[in-house]
Amino acid sequence: MDAQGRGRADDVDPADQWVLNPRTGEYELRLPSSAPQSAVPGPRRSAPRDTTEGAKGRRTAAPGREVPPQRRRRGTPPQEPAPRRRGRRPAKKKSRGKKVLMWTGGTMAFVVLATGVGGYLYLKHLEGNVTTTDVGDAGSSSFKKDEAFNILIVGTDKRTGEGNEGYGDKGSTGHADTTILLHVAKDRSNATALSIPRDMIVDIPDCPTTQEDGTQKVIPGSSGVRFNTSLGQDGRDAGCTMRTVKEATGIQPHHFMMADFNAVKTLTTAVGGVNVCVEHAVDDPKSHLKLPAGESRIEGEQALAFLRTRHSFGNEGDLDRIKVQQQFLGSLMRQMSSSDTLTSPTKLIKLAEAATKALTVDSAIGKVGTLKDIALELKKVPTKNITFLTVPVVDNPTEKVRATVVPNQSKAPQVFDMIKNDVSFTEVKKKEKKEAAAVAARLKGTKSDPGEVRVRILNGGAPSGSAQLELNYLQTEAGVTKSENAGNAPEELKKTTLEYAPDQADQARRLADILGLSGSAMKPGESVTNSQGLPTMTLTLGKDFKGAGVKLDAASIETPEVEKSTADKVQCAS
Repeated sequence: MDAQGRGRADDVDPADQWVLNPRTGEYELRLPSSAPQSAVPGPRRSAPRDTTEGAKGRRTAAPGREVPPQRRRRGTPPQEPAPRRRGRRPAKKKSRGKKVLMWTGGTMAFVVLATGVGGYLYLKHLEGNVTTTDVGDAGSSSFKKDEAFNILIVGTDKRTGEGNEGYGDKGSTGHADTTILLHVAKDRSNATALSIPRDMIVDIPDCPTTQEDGTQKVIPGSSGVRFNTSLGQDGRDAGCTMRTVKEATGIQPHHFMMADFNAVKTLTTAVGGVNVCVEHAVDDPKSHLKLPAGESRIEGEQALAFLRTRHSFGNEGDLDRIKVQQQFLGSLMRQMSSSDTLTSPTKLIKLAEAATKALTVDSAIGKVGTLKDIALELKKVPTKNITFLTVPVVDNPTEKVRATVVPNQSKAPQVFDMIKNDVSFTEVKKKEKKEAAAVAARLKGTKSDPGEVRVRILNGGAPSGSAQLELNYLQTEAGVTKSENAGNAPEELKKTTLEYAPDQADQARRLADILGLSGSAMKPGESVTNSQGLPTMTLTLGKDFKGAGVKLDAASIETPEVEKSTADKVQCAS
């Protein structure tokens, strides 16, 4: 029996597998007596509440089993129930909806991941639905809850599954048809979903892959090819796509989630449909999409057709299709987090089943506990601070007939750097304590010329090599030529600091302005000397260091002019 049907009674609604325990007043996952211990919970059975006087000392039901009523001797009248004591109110039971919501957690992972935080056995069942792939060192070997993380979400054009024969390229091995790099900020205040055009020209590096028999094979790389060939082509796996993203953007994907056409159909059906909006009526004979102008609710085949149509919006190109996909995903997210979904045990379970059956993930996150942790971390991000944008691109200058695109070198590098350095594309309001007047005053006053600033740089917790990278930036771009790399600090710091003597205050204010330092980061102290014996300030890069040239005060960074949207806004495709 496959993982999807293991141990399940026929025609039993999964939502009916939660059982009220009369002793605790809580809903529990119960197994039928004939089911194996690793099975999915069986149908709901409520043990009869025994209120007879002879109930004392009687055996109680084991979890998942009913205690049959005792037989009454002939001629013995049924006993009256014991009277309830006066002055004692019956215990107030929590509502079924709230109790089930506590079990399932109402947590949905972004786009394709949905899992509850209920019973362990049910989560193990969901884990059995998920397919895993070993990507070697292309990603992270574990998931860290206290760090920023990047998940590469890939939708393939592989035509597997019932009813999908008419979609995708004929005979496709499953290319990277839709790709989104999801960055979740360290403080979970925001996230960025960066779409990567499938027709963007990239260099694909050599890719070590694990074959079905467990052997290793290195698939040779390719230069100047479409991004979508980083998956499926010549036997490339998701690890190859992850390596290609790192090569093209400088951003390291930590994990991946891959889904096929069935994911769209089953997810949208599980949540009862997704609302979409179009400015003009659509009748596309190629995708078979028919929609009236305005808002519509779509699911299943119609939802897949909406995502795949290229001839109803914009200039009928892939870039316009990406915008429509982003609008759809924002709507799906809103539906997943709506009260209609979160308070419906049936929808939650159907959504979890649909998502996990459609997923392929890297081995590091294929365990039940890790999937749950990711879902809980994603739940913390407000939808208003989830930004959708696409890699800024221009037409490929080497082509006469426009078919592919290349990164826009005036905008794309800054977008990549902001994601890599955990900078939000939305205005995130942070709760910060007001600095004392004396601390804030450290930033006020005259500032020295950059060429007069003398500073030594120590690495006190930033990534390896940060001191040298910051030195290069200060000397070549900021004009702070009297600076030097002083190696590692004696201890690690959470926050970057700048120590200076009273007579170096003008220099300190200039450097603080260049680096985006707050008044609390400036530490007045005694004078020290550099390697030449001259008085100097000390800049210690802490764990909050975001990269050479990136100001520590993220609000001071100017966001490049790129088209973007947020998950909380309703938009109409045009």
